[in-house]
Amino acid sequence: MARWHESVRQSGFKAFNTISRSIEHHYETILNYFDNRSTNASAESFNAKIKAFRSQFRGVRSVEFFLFRLTQLYA
Repeated sequence: MARWHESVRQSGFKAFNTISRSIEHHYETILNYFDNRSTNASAESFNAKIKAFRSQFRGVRSVEFFLFRLTQLYA
């Protein structure tokens, strides 16, 4: 992957600049998946649940109540 990144950088193809920067920025995380098969899928799933829960409780003014309900359902 490092060799691909370097060859893209040296080639000057501007179309690959965005993906090249993304790979450079997340290099350790990408390699961590292949080394340990670990992902952040559980965190992403939990964030989606919070987002869905939040959309149901629009208009709730009490942050304490919102957090209380959140912990009761997902803790």
